[in-house]
Amino acid sequence: MAPERVDPSPSQGASPLTGAELQQALRARWQASYDLQVVQRRGRLYLQVMWAHLEQQSFPLSAEAYAARLEEVAALLNLMGVASQVRRWLATTAGRPRLGRALGLALELPPERTGEFLL
Repeated sequence: MAPERVDPSPSQGASPLTGAELQQALRARWQASYDLQVVQRRGRLYLQVMWAHLEQQSFPLSAEAYAARLEEVAALLNLMGVASQVRRWLATTAGRPRLGRALGLALELPPERTGEFLL
């Protein structure tokens, strides 16, 4: 399954994402606190919703460590200027993470920020 693309919107005036907001959006959409990762593949950045979630017994993070991880992801997304894009995607995506298969959003960074985040 190819990652979804969402048209970027101006991030000026958009409020910053928080870890708590990300967790609330995940729980509202899929009734679970899924793990999030930002990954680079083939010169693009993606936000991936992983299949593992906090409510699983086998989830490797404590609730506190999970909250800290979401705060880090939120801070990175804010630095990239994609908070509005992520909010919109989390509220509207039709997909669902499946065991062994993440759900991905191709992040559309503002052109002036792209070089800062890609190696």
